[in-house]
Amino acid sequence: MAAKTKKAAVRKRGRPSKYTPELAATICERIADGEPLRSVCRDAVMPDKSTVLRWLGNDENAEFRDQYARAREMQADGLFDEALEIADDVSDDWTEDKDGKKVFDHEHVQRSRLRVDTRKWAAGKLAPKVYGDKMQHTGDGGGPIRVRPDLSKLTDEELDAIERILGRTANA
Repeated sequence: MAAKTKKAAVRKRGRPSKYTPELAATICERIADGEPLRSVCRDAVMPDKSTVLRWLGNDENAEFRDQYARAREMQADGLFDEALEIADDVSDDWTEDKDGKKVFDHEHVQRSRLRVDTRKWAAGKLAPKVYGDKMQHTGDGGGPIRVRPDLSKLTDEELDAIERILGRTANA
């Protein structure tokens, strides 16, 4: 009987799969601090990514969904701040060659540009209203978009065809 108890105590426990508010808060806190969900879920004490996604899809976890959305917005803010820091950091833009002369380090600058662009892209996806590209889908003053075709380039045959079509709609 003692052997069974000892085996039960030694048995390893698997990843957590039962939703708890504490576990959800830990996940959201790590995401808000800039850690990707995939990385959070690699941690042995965290649930698998598919489990977290299932929790997010469960209607009973509306509070977790809201908390997760806020964490993602905070993550986007952090990425934006990081992009500014990287862009402003010129400390490694110049190096010394074997003769001790200062030379511009193109590779470092290109890597920094890639790091900034990646963070801008990710922030734009996580918080498109704040960091996404602004696109106007309305006309002047917020009204409808008006299209004014240039009829001067149409042939007489094309103009006649338009007149016939418009005549049919007006008579209908």
